[in-house]
Amino acid sequence: HVQLVESGGDSVQAGGSLILSCVARRLLASTSCLAWFRQAPGKEREGIAAVRPNGPPSYEESVKGRFIISRVISGNAETTLYLQMSRLKPEDSAMYYCAATEDWHCRDGRLPDFVAYWGQGTQVTVS
Repeated sequence: HVQLVESGGDSVQAGGSLILSCVARRLLASTSCLAWFRQAPGKEREGIAAVRPNGPPSYEESVKGRFIISRVISGNAETTLYLQMSRLKPEDSAMYYCAATEDWHCRDGRLPDFVAYWGQGTQVTVS
């Protein structure tokens, strides 16, 4: 089965930067949309960025211009998903989750409307 393992979460000061990583194993990268979600205490989980096999990435409005999503497909059937976060704000504090789903669920530049696989999450705290 598909395995997603995130890393990179940390505590940072407002205005700082952080890079999250997610290694996806046993994933068919050519037909998968990969995304980052986050969930703050007391709030619903929300999609913030997605990248498809083809086409430009998609971003939630509050992170546009500050976050960059990218993916690197390695030769050993692994895909690494990144989230470069800059100009971090306290409201960015949340558990961040890596997600994978069929490309169809990211059509037309939308953030995923369905997620097939989740990572375990990595905590980002901005103070």
